[in-house]
This record gives sequence, C-alpha cells and structure tokens, in this order.
Amino acid sequence: MSAGTVLHIPYDGHPGPAEPEDGLARRAYWAVADCLTIVRRDLTHLIRQPVVIAWQLGFPVVSVVLFVYVFGSAMNVGGGVDYPAFAMPGIFAMTVSFGFMNTAVAVAIDRDRGVTDRFRSLPMAPSAVVSGRGVSDVISASVDLAALAVIAVIVGWRSHGSPAATLAAFGLLLLLRFALIWIGICLGLLVPNQETAGGLYAVAMPFGMISSVFTPPSMMPDWLGAIAMWNPVSSTAGAIRELFGNPATTGGSWVEQHAVLMAVLWPVALTAVFLPLAVRRFRRLSR
Repeated sequence: MSAGTVLHIPYDGHPGPAEPEDGLARRAYWAVADCLTIVRRDLTHLIRQPVVIAWQLGFPVVSVVLFVYVFGSAMNVGGGVDYPAFAMPGIFAMTVSFGFMNTAVAVAIDRDRGVTDRFRSLPMAPSAVVSGRGVSDVISASVDLAALAVIAVIVGWRSHGSPAATLAAFGLLLLLRFALIWIGICLGLLVPNQETAGGLYAVAMPFGMISSVFTPPSMMPDWLGAIAMWNPVSSTAGAIRELFGNPATTGGSWVEQHAVLMAVLWPVALTAVFLPLAVRRFRRLSR
C-alpha cells in the first residue's frame, strides 16, 4: 500500500457494541453520554481555577462570621430563640440560592468565547450542554454544602433531627439549587456579554436576603413580609429548620405552616418552567 493510499473501512450502519440498537434508546444513550462529557469538562475547568474554588468556599465562611458572630449578638427573633441556631440553616439556604449566579456567569463566558457555538456545531445531543452544566453545578454545590456543614459544626451548630431527616434537609437544599440552575442558564444565555452577567449578582442579593434566612417575615413590614413568605428560599430555610430540629419562628400563614411541602413544590415548578426554556434558548442561539 502506497503512502498516499486512503484506507476506507466500510460501515454497515449498525451501532457499536456499547450502543443500544433501538432508535429512542440510542438517543437517550448519547444524551446521557454527552451530558457526562460536559460534566467532566466543567469540573476539570473548575479544578484548574483555584480562585473560583476559593471564592465558592470562602463565601460561606464569611457569611458565618459576619451574620453569626458580627451581627448575631444584636439580633433578636423573639421567643428566646438562639440566633446562631436559627441563622445557620438560613445560611445554608442562602449559599445554594446565590450559587445560580455563578452558573449564569460561566454560561455567558462560554458563549462569548465561542465555546457554546463549537458545542452546537458538534454531533451531540442538543440537551447535553444544558444538562451537563446542571449536573456539574449540583456536584459543585454539594462540595460547597459539605464545606459549610463542617464549618457550622466547628462553630457549634448541630442538627437535632434524625439521620434521615438531616439527609432530607440537605436533599431539599440541593433540590433548590438544581431548580435555580436553570434560571442561571437562561440568564447566561440571554445577557449580551459576560460583564452584564457579573452584574446580575445585584439580582441574586435581594432574592436571597428578602426571605426568612436571617429574619422572620412576621418582623418585616406587611408588604415585604408577604414577599419574603412566598420566596422559595424562605420555604427551603423553614423546611430545613424543621428537619434539622433547629429553632424557628413560624408565622400563621399557610405557606409557612407547610414549609416542607413548599420546599418541594417550588423547585419542581421552577424546573418545569425554566429547564425547557433553557434548552429552547440554547437551540435558538444564532450561529
């Protein structure tokens, strides 16, 4: 065979041994495989950016020091409630709620650098980029929560609920983060550039703070308390306080009395709305 000869290997049209033969099953197979490829890519980028890791782990530490030790002595939520025990579950909820802005910035950076267009030009499942980002962000959020839990235990916080209830509480936190990820992806695909995406932290701040994270809604003005009560972050914060067995100051409203139920319904509703929007927006990006 000469050096210029091209060897052609005939392809019989049958899938490889690892692929299912059914068309629908094959599409599902590649959707999962492509999703895992994106997850590996995103996590590799995260590991190679120590500054980002330091920020994600440093934010919970600063929150604990600031709100538990600096402001904690001046806070009174009524009923003789120990404020640090009240605030720690709120800090858990605030940490996962703020994280979706990291998603928006990362998505905007990929789009501006042409990475997203490159993905769209490849023969891969259209949902893989979006779903891969969601899975990698949940893994990142799990690491953040684990670090925050260690810090909380060091400063004296304890969960008085059963092991199952404690695990359920952390599950609700990750469920909220999973739902908010799709909002972050939509925002990252909608903003004109990554600088604008960075400015969206101004949106995340009131979303996390106008809630029951640090203050019961009953202690706020009526109009602001109503917003705080129906904030998904408040439902998750109230639910995990109940599951952790930590002190809470539950008001008389229906949404506060059924915090665990709402901590499930809110993420399900947000995911049902924003997950399809994120996939649709990704598909409609101009080439």
